[in-house]
This record gives sequence, structure tokens and C-alpha cells, in this order.
Amino acid sequence: MSTHHEAFYRLWHLLRQIPRYPQKVTTSEIEHGLAALGVAVSGRTLQRDLQDLSRLFPIVADERSKPYGWSWAREAKCFDLPGLSLEEALAWVLVEQHLRPLLPASAMDHLQRYFQAARERLDAEPAPGRRRNWLHKIRSVQPTQTLIPPEIPATIQRTVSEALLQERQLEVHYRKKGQQQASLYRVHPLALVLRGSVLYLQARLFDYPDTRILALHRIEQARILEPSAIAPEGFDLDEQAKRGVWDFGSGAHLRLRLQFRAGKGEHLLETPLSPDQKVDPTPGGGPGCLAVTATVADTPQLRWWLLGFGAGVEVLEPASLRDELAQETRRMAEQYAASANLEPDVAAPSLHGA
Repeated sequence: MSTHHEAFYRLWHLLRQIPRYPQKVTTSEIEHGLAALGVAVSGRTLQRDLQDLSRLFPIVADERSKPYGWSWAREAKCFDLPGLSLEEALAWVLVEQHLRPLLPASAMDHLQRYFQAARERLDAEPAPGRRRNWLHKIRSVQPTQTLIPPEIPATIQRTVSEALLQERQLEVHYRKKGQQQASLYRVHPLALVLRGSVLYLQARLFDYPDTRILALHRIEQARILEPSAIAPEGFDLDEQAKRGVWDFGSGAHLRLRLQFRAGKGEHLLETPLSPDQKVDPTPGGGPGCLAVTATVADTPQLRWWLLGFGAGVEVLEPASLRDELAQETRRMAEQYAASANLEPDVAAPSLHGA
């Protein structure tokens, strides 16, 4: 490289070493970062480069305490190459919209400049801009009753996500469901899971071997501790999901056999309950009826799902689940019959002798 090319290369990578405020980096850290890229520079030259660049770009030095640190100003625009294409800008905006609850706060701080640059790139697209309008043509909706998400204080979400990122323990004041006062816990944060409209933390309480699920909106205070968070042996988030933990189950499975009335079970032909699902037409039950057999996690979510079909589905096996749902529907029938001044047997749905 010529001297001019070497200087440009050094200055370009120097700027890329500087984080956005409130994070900062020392000249020594910048020097080591450049050295890792094969760029050798003295501390004196680096100081001179930073002073010169601060006259051209919104980078500032924090000189309140030593070692001094350098940052991009909080409001500085995203400065990077190559320029964002329209497709890249769309992707960044979608990331911001849909992944914000799950990204660590420090990552969100770092990515804000890219989100802002993406929005500016879309705003600069001349109307009507068919690709720009892509954002108005995409939505993510829940397949359940729409609920307003509970409010989570920004400081709580930031602290929890940072502890998870750094794999450090937390001290939290957590208010259990139905209780008025919060209790103090030391927890090992293991995973964040967005379930519908609620964000949950899976964690070990104190040093117990099993895990618990905490709703983030019930954490009233949180503080990061120095000790490392330690996961239980063999902990696997995907395996937890398969076992039904995130449907509030115990991890047990059952062999389920259902009979759907006409028009109620066809969606399972395209979206199976399990890999071993079997679906057979049941002419004896009438045109369009289906018999479905599958191995599924034994969870409250399964029961809510089955009850949502009303008389459109009948549980044939296991007998314990059939009896449980039969009792529940009887209680529902009695409740509605009482309020409507009807006889219970008139309102009760038929479950074929259940």
C-alpha cells in the first residue's frame, strides 16, 4: 500500500473501533484492536488521529477519569459502508419491530444507529416506492385471543437481558401471581422466551437444580451480581420446548386419540400435532369426520386447545383426560344453565356416554 492508502485504511478501522455512547473505548484498546487487524500504530499517532477525526466526525472523549475513553455521540448517524440497499433497510426495520423484546439491551443500543439508518433509507425512497410499502404489507399475528402486552419497565428488561448476555446471576424482587408483596430471590438466568404477549425468564432459583419460569412484568427490582450463572446439567432450551415446559407442562407426554366433527380437524392435515400423528377418516362419525392419533406433551395448553373446539372434538383416549374434560364441560353446562335458568341436562353437550 502507498502511505496515503495505509493512512486511510488505519483511520477507517479506527473509526470502526469506537462504540456509541454510553460505551467507550480507551486508546490502548483501540491500539490492540488495530493490531489484531495487522495495523501497527503508536499511541502518540493514535492520539493525534483521534483529535483530528473529532473535528470531522461526532466522536467525543470522556475525560472525567482515567483512562480516558472515546465514543460516538449518542445522536450520531450510522456511519458505515457499503450503503444500505432497500432490501437491507427493510430487513433491519423488521428486525427492530419483531425482535426488540428478545435482544439484549446493549445490542439494541448498538443497533439503534442501523435501525435509524434503515428508516432514513426507506424515507428517502421516492413515492410510491412499492418495495418501501412492503412494511405495510407484513404483520405477525397471534393465533389466540389478542391480549395487550403487560408493561415491563425498561430498566428491568435491560438488567435481565444484560445478565443473560453476560451469564451472571441476578438478584430480583419478584411478585408471584396473586400476591401483593414481592419476594427476594437470587436467580441464574437461562433463557428469555416470548410466549404470545408475555415475556418470560427461565431461571434457577438460588442453587436448586430445577428451573422456574418468571414473568418479566412481575419483576419489580433487578440487580446483576458478580457470580456466574450456572445452567443445570444437560439444559437445552429446544428440548424444554419439545417437553411442553413453555405450555406450562411437567414434561410428561401422552398418547392422544381424538375424533373431530366435520370441518373441525382438517388443519391438522397441514399442521400436525406431532411427527407421529396419524389421521384417518371415520365414515361412521359422518361425512368429513376425522380420527387423529398423536403423542403430545401433557400440558394445560393442550386442554385449553381442546376446550376451544367445544363439541367439535371428542377425546377418546386417554381415559383420564377424557374424564377430566367431561367433568369440566359438565361444570360449564351447570354454570350456564344456572344463569339461564335452564335444566343442566338440556345445556350439557353430549360426549358419547362420558
